[in-house]
Amino acid sequence: MSAPGLPARLAAAELLIGVLSDGQMLGDLVEKLPRDLPPPARARAQSLAAMVLRNLEPIDTVLEQFLRKKPPARAMQALRIAAAEMLIDDIAPHAAVDAAVRAAREDRKSAHLSGLVNAVARNVSREGYDIWAEMEPQRMPHWLRVPLVRAYGEEAVDAMERVHAGGAPLDLTLRGDRPEALEGEEAPTGSIRRFEAGQVSALPGYAEGAFWVQDAAAALPARVLGARDGERVLDLCAAPGGKTLQLAAAGARVTALDISSKRLERVRENLARTGLEAEIVRADALQWQPDAPFDAVLLDAPCTATGTIRRHPDLPFVKTGEENKALVALQRDLLARAAEWVRPGGRLVFCTCSLLPSEGEVPVAKFLDAHDDWTLDPIDAEALGGESHWAVDGALRLRPDYWAPQGGMDGFYIARLQRKA
Repeated sequence: MSAPGLPARLAAAELLIGVLSDGQMLGDLVEKLPRDLPPPARARAQSLAAMVLRNLEPIDTVLEQFLRKKPPARAMQALRIAAAEMLIDDIAPHAAVDAAVRAAREDRKSAHLSGLVNAVARNVSREGYDIWAEMEPQRMPHWLRVPLVRAYGEEAVDAMERVHAGGAPLDLTLRGDRPEALEGEEAPTGSIRRFEAGQVSALPGYAEGAFWVQDAAAALPARVLGARDGERVLDLCAAPGGKTLQLAAAGARVTALDISSKRLERVRENLARTGLEAEIVRADALQWQPDAPFDAVLLDAPCTATGTIRRHPDLPFVKTGEENKALVALQRDLLARAAEWVRPGGRLVFCTCSLLPSEGEVPVAKFLDAHDDWTLDPIDAEALGGESHWAVDGALRLRPDYWAPQGGMDGFYIARLQRKA
């Protein structure tokens, strides 16, 4: 019989190996965990793996003080998890050390290293806290940090990294009135922010469709679009569907298009739960053609997702920056395609959850240079509940270090374009 918490720690170790050794995304790996792993253990495994990934550099620096050389993968993951539990999660040292030793013994390839794991973990429990207190937050990879320093400056990037290390709270978008029993702070932009996430499906109002999970920054593009009752609106690259729900809740007649059947299933599930309606279309946007123009289009374009590291700490270990070139070309093609489907006098919101100007400011500027029938419609950040410095050259440039004391936000670029009548 397994010790309490051991299945979650063993699963976390497998997740870490999948990310660090095999280059797989954490979300994909979580879906592959054994079906008989109870939901609480599954959630704890994902939480542990994410905690290690967002602090891997300082954790390894602590462990290196007590290691002559790095042990094999499973022993190393057991030590990383134990260190994270002690230094970050405030787990009692004896419990974290015991769990690390048990985890090492569970695998025949690392069982002979259980003594080493025990000795190193005990040293961390005695001396690691003082070393940890001197650690700087984990740095973003070189391919990302260099262009971000160029765009925003060293001080801003340092601040982003501090926010990344803390992870992300749970943000909820309300469909209408807030359920009385739903706890959380109301953000200036209207989202409900919870620092103790808990099981989302057990929260008051979930079953009734009173809200959906959506980062506060991700909730702003639909608000910038400002869909009105009865308008025909296209949500392009719609999955997982938060923006579709916002547009439908505003009374628009929404078409939600995405290339992924699997991801569209989540859109359908959320529409059913909230009682909202939208037309679902699975298609390649570069090949699809609507029957008639739309009043408005929201294009949340595929990107490197570099603005989401605080909630996806695996991203810096899986992506290399090589993806950027192909994604920029795709963004350019999607923007030109989407513009064709907007009626004269209509509007288009282009957004990406990227911090890279090459995936935000640059494609919009090039589009406007090539299309004299389109103009940039400046966004008033304060009217959305935001702060004036969010608006840069008429668009919104959101960063993880904004609202830093309250847990930050996803990085986003949002531009509203108007087609001349």
